[in-house]
Amino acid sequence: MEIRQLKYFLKLAETLNFSEASRELFITQSTLSQQILNLERELDQQLFIRNSHEVVLTEAGHLLVPMARESIHAVDNCLQQMQELKHLLTGELNIGVTYSFSSIMAETMIDFLKKYPKVKLNVCYSSMADLIDKLQRHELDFVLAFKPSERNDRIESQVLFNNRLAAIVNEHHTLAKEKSITLEQLERYCLAMPAKGLQARNAFDKVTDHTDHHYKIKVEINTIGLLFKLVSQTKYVTVLSESTVIDEPGLRAIPIDVPGNDMEGCIHTLKNGYMKASAREFIHMLGQSTAILKNSTLKGM
Repeated sequence: MEIRQLKYFLKLAETLNFSEASRELFITQSTLSQQILNLERELDQQLFIRNSHEVVLTEAGHLLVPMARESIHAVDNCLQQMQELKHLLTGELNIGVTYSFSSIMAETMIDFLKKYPKVKLNVCYSSMADLIDKLQRHELDFVLAFKPSERNDRIESQVLFNNRLAAIVNEHHTLAKEKSITLEQLERYCLAMPAKGLQARNAFDKVTDHTDHHYKIKVEINTIGLLFKLVSQTKYVTVLSESTVIDEPGLRAIPIDVPGNDMEGCIHTLKNGYMKASAREFIHMLGQSTAILKNSTLKGM
């Protein structure tokens, strides 16, 4: 069994289309068909059901998918470690980031690219659930996000800073000069909220659950940039973490005065997994960044 065959198998399992898989693999369809057939013969198992209408994974095929993925990841890690024995930071670094961490990422990303031009950065912005799923499938090297409320035994979380949930307004809003705001006060304003499933929304729903408060939620948006634009040009209030608006001109964060309002910004990695030298260096630089240092002082302000 060859690693090449497993890669071919995974691509076909992903696309379930010989023509599309061969195109993405830059090989001919006949080559792909032959390699899959050779793999099936070696395993003495049919991996795909083929007919004129569709390609479907068999039970054996479904079972092989996670094992093939782990095998390829192990080989890639071996090659990566051999490369790093030369004390060179090269290759690719795959980082998952939730939308709340855009401002925090920017400074370190720029500095890292200047210092290590041979490393290609692949940055994926998505929801926490999607990023953790990608991390567990070895598609990401680490994830930058707040600490989830539910424990995952496969994930290790390193706290970078402590943060709070806050009402976000433009600098001309009546709330802009306030030091804090209560949940009761928040009922007076029209809200433009992050969509359900985003971490800030999850945190807000958690602290308001089982309360008698009723909020005027007029808009729900799953893109932080659009929320910023709306809030900056209207009297709407949104609710995000304080860290989200670091270095965002014209916006103010007013911490919400409620128990359990702590949000821990974390680096999430696979427990007992190998970490690339480039990942270790990026995390180190992130911890020393101005954005993280600002976050570390927010709670004392």
